[in-house]
Amino acid sequence: MVASSITLTRNSQNLKIFHRSSSRHPFIDKYSNALRISMQFFDIQKSGKLVNNKISWRGDSALEDGKEENLDLTKGLYDAGDLVKFGFPMAFTATLLSWAILEYGNNMKQLDELQNARDSLKWITDYLINAHPSPNVLYVQVGDPELDHKCWERPEVMKGKRPLTQINTSYPGTDVAAETAAAMASASLVFRSIDSRYSKSLLKHARQLFSFADSYRGSYSISIPQVQSFYNSSGYGDELLWAAAWLYHATGDYSYLRYVTVHGNSFANWGTLTWFCWDNKLFGTQVLLSRVNFFGSNDIQGEENIALQLYRKTAEAFICGLLSKSSSSEKSHRTEGGLIWVSEWNALQYTVGSTFLALLYSDYMLTSHTQSLYCDGELYEPNDIRDFAITQAGADYVLGSNPMNMSYLVGYGSKYPQYVHHRGASIPTYANTGCTDGFKWLNSTNPNPNVAVGALVGGPFLNDTYIDSRNNSMQGEPTTYSNAAFIGLLSGLITTSSLVESFI
Repeated sequence: MVASSITLTRNSQNLKIFHRSSSRHPFIDKYSNALRISMQFFDIQKSGKLVNNKISWRGDSALEDGKEENLDLTKGLYDAGDLVKFGFPMAFTATLLSWAILEYGNNMKQLDELQNARDSLKWITDYLINAHPSPNVLYVQVGDPELDHKCWERPEVMKGKRPLTQINTSYPGTDVAAETAAAMASASLVFRSIDSRYSKSLLKHARQLFSFADSYRGSYSISIPQVQSFYNSSGYGDELLWAAAWLYHATGDYSYLRYVTVHGNSFANWGTLTWFCWDNKLFGTQVLLSRVNFFGSNDIQGEENIALQLYRKTAEAFICGLLSKSSSSEKSHRTEGGLIWVSEWNALQYTVGSTFLALLYSDYMLTSHTQSLYCDGELYEPNDIRDFAITQAGADYVLGSNPMNMSYLVGYGSKYPQYVHHRGASIPTYANTGCTDGFKWLNSTNPNPNVAVGALVGGPFLNDTYIDSRNNSMQGEPTTYSNAAFIGLLSGLITTSSLVESFI
């Protein structure tokens, strides 16, 4: 197995990206199989005119999206089991998928999944480009979530109105604009060596969106109150730092480094530990900037270097909280079965997100020859962190080593959820339903007629139990951003070791 990742080199103020192979390591079959399965969920979630459709029970949908504003917003992904296109979580999905490709793309390539990952990413970024028709306008939603949740129908037959929602200078949305900038910047790195024109277009949009986000500050949840019941943002400082960190990686522009270390550091909350999810990107930013501290800080001095060390120390404090057996905070966020558990709603997003970042950090340590991480009197080596990601609270639990003896990844193993909260999966393709008469399929006692292969469901309760009911959206609804984080985790685990290099 050839393990590889992005390598960034400094040339004056520009960063160049290329792939480099490292030593051969054997495949780990269960993670390889799980990765192949997980990748299929993005095909299930696609909107628009499907090209090379691989899902027998999916077809074209939402072909009029954007038409009233002369925009093509037909692509993109439905975020979960409903039929709204929410820009905030969709952009986060793209950023996570980009990061997974950049770090572990060569692992994906060995399984013939790299092109699938790129295709899924481009399906999102094509949409995001079209959703940004001018520097200070971004369309952040297609569809009315309140009306959508009054219907239960397949996307191929929906006939309801699909209004467009935008942010602009009068109704700003710093959080969603910055997240979209992060998505564009990270994706520009993915496509730089294979489609330079497309990459440059993404980077242009990313720069404009960051400027818009920072110049016209305000939460999109305030500008668009209707999203508060669905994807309510708790703040925008984390997205500004996240976007600036990605733009620094994508451009080498020193102003973005100054932003995360000096001008925007009031948002950094160094020493404060936060869970990584669609609403809070601080832990992700800390790990991403630790990458700079590990590999590219020789020519970064003064207050910038001090700030990078603080980002890294905060990331290490969070990882120590996950690892340390004596940590009260760690114990309060674990099930008896060992799963990282934060919320009863979509519990696994925190599990796969935190373990993906911990695994990345362990690979940064391995590559930089950092021998250990010191946590409250204990020393942890990179392999200890990797073992944690595998067995103690990460991939193995999700794939079946849990008190329920079931996989939370649909299609993996012999026992997995049969009643996933998902419109398209729950309704037979032959059914001719309207908006409301489709609810009989939601309430049916029969398993889903269509298997949503690759869907990572919300996950167990704190007591390690799972109720497999289609009406149980709290546990049974999958999301694209959870899948993207899980793909990143699996991509790093399919070999016994993954070396990464950066800013050399």
